[in-house]
Amino acid sequence: MKHWTLGWMLVVMAGMVAGCPASDIDTGTDAGNDAGVDAGIDAGLDAGIDGGADGGLDDGTCTLDADCLASELCHPTAKVCVRTCMSSMDCPDTAKTCDVLSPSDSRKVCQCSTDVLCNADEGTSDRVCSIPDAVCIPRCTADEACGEGQRCDTASGHCKVRGDTGAACTGEGQSNCDYGTHFCSSNVCTPLWQPQCLNYENFPNKDMLGTTGPILYAARRVSVSTDTVLCGTATPKLVKVAFSAYSSVPFPMTKGDLNGFFRVLVAGTVREGTQDVRGADYTVTGDNRERAELIVSLCTEATATTLSTAYYFTGGNFLCFQANF
Repeated sequence: MKHWTLGWMLVVMAGMVAGCPASDIDTGTDAGNDAGVDAGIDAGLDAGIDGGADGGLDDGTCTLDADCLASELCHPTAKVCVRTCMSSMDCPDTAKTCDVLSPSDSRKVCQCSTDVLCNADEGTSDRVCSIPDAVCIPRCTADEACGEGQRCDTASGHCKVRGDTGAACTGEGQSNCDYGTHFCSSNVCTPLWQPQCLNYENFPNKDMLGTTGPILYAARRVSVSTDTVLCGTATPKLVKVAFSAYSSVPFPMTKGDLNGFFRVLVAGTVREGTQDVRGADYTVTGDNRERAELIVSLCTEATATTLSTAYYFTGGNFLCFQANF
């Protein structure tokens, strides 16, 4: 064969190899297909597992029973996975009570009793025992974590019925209003009266006040009369004023067992308040004795037409009242 012929054949063969379609070359097919299939399967599985089977279990939240383990169900209102049970023996130490979900739902689940126990396993304070549902739930940190008509009490981590200014309420006293800052008035949560009187300005022990003790939320003039037997001849005019209070601790049944109630004079002088309350002028109401009315009897000059007084409970608020007559 002539040299030029052999050279031509070699060039043609090289061109055929170089020009072959990628689908005809083993290394290209294997690398491309393997990479594409692996990437697709891995991404699909990861997304499916993370978004489906794991759906919310990291923090215990759920939307369906399928989001929970086989021994659990998704609580219909708390929306957390809770363990089902037949007796307390089936329950963990964090939620040791086995009881029905509700009067209309006989399924039994493990229920909690305290925030401390809800965190016993983790050694943190990330969970609280839901007040309405008695199951351990993530503590709230903002109002957005709570349901409609509720707000987050960031101090406790509990969602509570909204009880600040303008929230709806029923009855009197605290009702569902925020303790220590509001009271229920005309079915609306209303801020407590702020003290604006000389009695308060001259009061030296403002550090004795607070928002956790019994709270005075209202005052009204009851009567004005002349009583020289009780008041004497120098200050014969008897003025009766009723103070209303609510408390997180039941009020005692009798005035003699009431502690921490004080009167503040205009000069800022403090005196024991129960001595102004006659036996029959102390009444307690409410299923848990959470409200009390204290009618104080005060004496003033015969010519007086006004009387400025003020009272407070230790750890509670300061309430000024001016009786005009």
